[in-house]
Amino acid sequence: MEPMTTHASATLDTASSPPRLHIAGDWTLANYASLKRSSDSLVGQYDSSTEVDLDQLGKLDTAGAALLVELLGAERLARLTETATHLPAASQALLKTVYCSVQDFCIPEKQTECSVLIQLLSRIGRAVDTLWQDTQQILGFVGLILQTLFLRLFQPKRWRVTSVVAHIEQTGLDAAPIVALLTFLVGAVVAFLGATVLASFGASIFTVDLVAFSFLREFGVLLTAILMAGRTASAFTAQIGSMKANEEIDAIRTLGLDPVELLVVPRVLALLIALPLLTFVAMLCGIIGGAVVCALSLGISPAMFLSLLQSDIGVQHFLVGLVKAPFFAFLIAAIGCLEGFKVSGSAESVGAHTTSSVVQSIFVVIVLDAVAALFFMEMGW
Repeated sequence: MEPMTTHASATLDTASSPPRLHIAGDWTLANYASLKRSSDSLVGQYDSSTEVDLDQLGKLDTAGAALLVELLGAERLARLTETATHLPAASQALLKTVYCSVQDFCIPEKQTECSVLIQLLSRIGRAVDTLWQDTQQILGFVGLILQTLFLRLFQPKRWRVTSVVAHIEQTGLDAAPIVALLTFLVGAVVAFLGATVLASFGASIFTVDLVAFSFLREFGVLLTAILMAGRTASAFTAQIGSMKANEEIDAIRTLGLDPVELLVVPRVLALLIALPLLTFVAMLCGIIGGAVVCALSLGISPAMFLSLLQSDIGVQHFLVGLVKAPFFAFLIAAIGCLEGFKVSGSAESVGAHTTSSVVQSIFVVIVLDAVAALFFMEMGW
């Protein structure tokens, strides 16, 4: 059964001089509707000189207290609460809390809206500033890695061969199947498209040159670097970021060890070894994919394919593609490790920086490959 509630009211006694406002009953949520109507009907019938009688006030909750504040005003109710000693301590405390909240409340000022052009320029400015800060951080981190490498170069006892070999297995050997499959399929697609387009010129035989040039100079190293950016850079960020979140990096420093030497250098060295090897595998599989399509669609036998490859393609094209691999590897590993050190300590931060490391790595790889292609073209290589 619901508890019984005493009838609540707010009446103005105009027979007395001066007029007196009587507050009676339980001012609770159950009586809120009738109390609201009574309060609204009294608007304009009393002023600050009207006496208020709270002697008959019964139970009180937040809804009733808010209605009393609306009826009497916060300042007047504050004075009445101090003089009405017959009120229970709980009611006095509730009234005091409610009118203090009403006094402290202020309507927040509406911020002036900027024009669309100003907002666009502001976002562009923040993006440029973020790019500049990230560039400074990656350059500083690259310098720190090179410094640590040179300092430990002549200290064989501090070389972490086991860690390097383990990371070579993770980044190189485990990634070889996906790299081989992807480049084989891309080589087949390039050969098929080349054969389709060149057939209209009667130059289908040059599909061999197209596949070899594209994979030796660009596709082999670029596809491998992008795969490593998505696979390895994210793994480095997640591993180091999880250690940062679990305060394992702080524990390493407490033990007097250098996190860069312990965590970063083995990963960088492993990728420096694994990426050129994977690039060679990618070049080989891409050319094999093209050779398969040539054999099936163009009737170019494997022996003829190899003969054309040997006569038309110089070794410098292979070297141009392979020389870019160590630079890509170094930057991918550096970005992945740096983003791991930026993790603040939560799982959300680990995910955000893992995504950031992949995006930055792919962006840097593509930009650097474009610059290298322009450089080699101008040099005639």
